[in-house]
Amino acid sequence: MDPLQSTVLGLIQGLTEFLPISSTAHLRVIPALVGWPDPGAAFSAIVQLGTLLAVLVYFWADLLRLASAFFRGLARRAPFAEQDARLAWMILVGTLPIGVAGLLLKDLIETSLRSLWVVAAALAGLAVLLGLAEWLGKRQREMERLGWRGGLLIGLAQALALVPGASRSGVTITAGLFVGLSRADAARFSFLLSVPAVAASGLYELFDLAKASPGGIPWLAVGLGTAVAAVSGYAAIAFLLRFLQRRSTLVFIVYRLLLGGAIACLLAAGLLTA
Repeated sequence: MDPLQSTVLGLIQGLTEFLPISSTAHLRVIPALVGWPDPGAAFSAIVQLGTLLAVLVYFWADLLRLASAFFRGLARRAPFAEQDARLAWMILVGTLPIGVAGLLLKDLIETSLRSLWVVAAALAGLAVLLGLAEWLGKRQREMERLGWRGGLLIGLAQALALVPGASRSGVTITAGLFVGLSRADAARFSFLLSVPAVAASGLYELFDLAKASPGGIPWLAVGLGTAVAAVSGYAAIAFLLRFLQRRSTLVFIVYRLLLGGAIACLLAAGLLTA
């Protein structure tokens, strides 16, 4: 992968990681359209470390508050006494499903599930679920009032993000709307929930790549992609939170349906290889 490719793919990763339109789908489809090799699940996971940095910077105050409440609760032997401490526990416990599923299904995720037919189906399927969440969700609850049931449901939903085309932010925002969170608060919790999972998967794939690469890690490609993903990811977070304070997710629902349909048509016409 040359510097231009890694820069473009890092930009795509950062812009699409936090919007509910699937970064994996775009990293799979765009290289196929322009004739570039598939960057692979490992590259995607490592470059996500850039989007992780974006979350850490943007939500630094929130993360510091949650961590303080978490350790304060442990010190006082009352781990769930404060709502911020409960939110921190929800994030940790909610990360377990995607961690377990990721380890058990690693080979499948990196092979069969990267089929563009799977991507197209996941794009359309999640669009339907997001539409239902918009229709049925009450959107009256703030993140700070999220209960265990809702937090764990969003954590379970995050495991669906392992399917290329589903979108980590897409499935967690959808679940957040279903449990009654406002659009902006569903996005906030989605981004905070991503921190442990993205850190673990990115570092794991980086270590795995180091072992599998006799010539060493291609630091230029990985570094460029990660840096660009961090900057564009920060911009995407700021945009989406402002957008969801005033508007619905309809534009993303329509986009997912159009993109999924376009991929299916190109595959059927033989213009793309699954």
